[in-house]
Amino acid sequence: MADYQLNDIVEMKKPHPCGENRWKIIRMGADIRIKCEGCGHSVLIPRRKFQTKMKKVLETAEQE
Repeated sequence: MADYQLNDIVEMKKPHPCGENRWKIIRMGADIRIKCEGCGHSVLIPRRKFQTKMKKVLETAEQE
């Protein structure tokens, strides 16, 4: 069971080249798309690779 969900803000092990290390999960499926909170660049990562590269969840999305 994943401890992250859509619209969570996560921290990755390596920061983005722009210097920011906060990423928002904007799509979940077999692949996960994350968007840099600093410059807005988005990256599509296979779920298994994302799970190894994610450090921790910084903010959880509001449950509706």
